[in-house]
Amino acid sequence: MMLSKLSTRLRHAGRKLLLNNSEFSADPKNHARGTHFKYFPCEKQIVAGETQKLNMYQAINHGLNITLENNPRSVVFGEDVAFGGVFRCTMDLKNRFGANRVFNTPLCEQGIAGFGIGLANAGISAIAEIQFADYILPAFDQLVNEAAKMRYRSGNLFDCGKLTIRAPCGAVGHGGLYHSQSPEAYFAHSPGLKIVVPRGAMHAKGLLLSCIDEPDPCIIFEPKILYRIAVDEVPVAHYKIAIGKAEIVRSGDAVTLIGWGTQVHILLEVADLVQEKLGVSCEVIDLVSILPWDAELVCKSVKKTGRVIIAHEAPMTNGFGAEIAATIQMECFLYLEAPIQRVTGWDCPFPHIFESFYLPDKWRCFAAVRDSIKY
Repeated sequence: MMLSKLSTRLRHAGRKLLLNNSEFSADPKNHARGTHFKYFPCEKQIVAGETQKLNMYQAINHGLNITLENNPRSVVFGEDVAFGGVFRCTMDLKNRFGANRVFNTPLCEQGIAGFGIGLANAGISAIAEIQFADYILPAFDQLVNEAAKMRYRSGNLFDCGKLTIRAPCGAVGHGGLYHSQSPEAYFAHSPGLKIVVPRGAMHAKGLLLSCIDEPDPCIIFEPKILYRIAVDEVPVAHYKIAIGKAEIVRSGDAVTLIGWGTQVHILLEVADLVQEKLGVSCEVIDLVSILPWDAELVCKSVKKTGRVIIAHEAPMTNGFGAEIAATIQMECFLYLEAPIQRVTGWDCPFPHIFESFYLPDKWRCFAAVRDSIKY
């Protein structure tokens, strides 16, 4: 209790020191599950037609329903998915499609991935759930050394293009070191895989359907804190969002802000703060896809603004932001007006009661923008 009170006092004190301006006042923190950001619904119309207001887990469930209904050679499996899953993404799928197509697996991530690889090679659309991304590492060998390389090692006789791995990731307010990690950078070093991270309900369904149809094995990391918070008007029909294409969520001309998943919403808050307090506009980019990533769109934005901030929840050292920074340095060096900055989690295990100090929240990102502009 004492540590919790101290943490709260230090957090508020830090904000005052950071802003160094009496007219700054943080909005009251939403304590629902430790939410550290404001959700910005997707305003972009992906396809014409009927829409339905869904949160992210409902949108994923709807995408799985469409796949199972339209493709009789598709299956969904993982730990507890037959009961609806711990995040309810597979609710009622077993009742509707039967235990032969929606079923539980043993508590063995390596086995889940290996089983999915076998199904995919046999022509079955295998949609596997790893219950938490933190526990995907036992499956690392299967995904990196088998799934990613299957097409290459067999001379295109076999492939795992029908394998899709879903994995809840990221901070959730109370997950601690084993239920809060963001391991996307580990897999981004593996040619043959595709990796995406949705920022909300609209993108979750569209990216999931793209991954299922993609001719290469895919991992979709789903920020678990968004499952209920992220509510969009989601098209009822089948639609896809392109893998490998980033999106400019907000246009600007002073600083480029790059993030993915939950971090996009934090950067949108930062853009509002910067506009209000510093009088300049930020261009916010949702990377959407980690592997491959849209270097062309990112570099075009950086050449326009001359300043760039990259933010992600994973630790800084060897985080995916380092790859983005290296590419920007190579392609945009003569356009830069300030050093590239990364605002990330710290190089330590993900903490529990000190989660708010670990996360790259809007105050840390605002400070980076302020310093970049003043450089």
